[in-house]
Amino acid sequence: MTGSADTDEDSWFRRFHSSPGARARLVCFPHAGGSAPFYFPVSKALAPDVEVLAVQYPGRQDRRHEPFLTTISALAERIAALVRGRDDLPLALFGHSMGAMVAYEVARILEAAGSPVEALYVSGRRAPSRHRDENVHTRTDDGVLDELRRLSGTEMDLLGDDDVVRMILPVVRNDYRAVETYRYQPGPPLAAPVVAFTGTEDPVASVDEVRSWGEHTAGDFELVPLAGGHFFLTRHQDVILRHLTDRLVDRGRAHV
Repeated sequence: MTGSADTDEDSWFRRFHSSPGARARLVCFPHAGGSAPFYFPVSKALAPDVEVLAVQYPGRQDRRHEPFLTTISALAERIAALVRGRDDLPLALFGHSMGAMVAYEVARILEAAGSPVEALYVSGRRAPSRHRDENVHTRTDDGVLDELRRLSGTEMDLLGDDDVVRMILPVVRNDYRAVETYRYQPGPPLAAPVVAFTGTEDPVASVDEVRSWGEHTAGDFELVPLAGGHFFLTRHQDVILRHLTDRLVDRGRAHV
């Protein structure tokens, strides 16, 4: 791929570690307000057997001067168009919270276009068909910050820095708008197996709501409840990495 396609890939994907002999590719999608470096530990743990591409959404960090994409579908369409051109390795997708929704819609687009997905890993997000009426994106700045504190998704000491708050609030508000205006459009279940991780005390995704991901795949489904709230995965990285290694590394070695 050349020209503008290379530029787009460089904008959208971060590669933290070289994996020239990788057996699989894992694309990781951040949560609302999150950015690609959140997945640096995953890349470090899986390299060089798995090439990890961490998505960098526009409007944050080194893309802070780019306009936001305001819907889940717009994000999914742009990312799927880039991923579809990388068919040299088995592809898996991992998304946490908002990232799970984007990853799911990317998987749908890819499968509809005939591009197989090895597995979809979702974390901290109820199934697409399990809707809640939420309005965080319409709240005052203080209301949005209250939600961040409730979910503990941002370092609390940073929220006392006015410059940091002014920088992150537009990003967080836009991401919440994308999440809260998303509406699931019924369609065929995925062929890809789905593994769903959830925190047993997550206030925005109950275990029962996460279990409903099983209705969105014709393949295998596994529910993995783990102790903790919305960002339980930072406490259970070893468990999550074992699941990724089992499918993407160990099975890949078995077929070499």
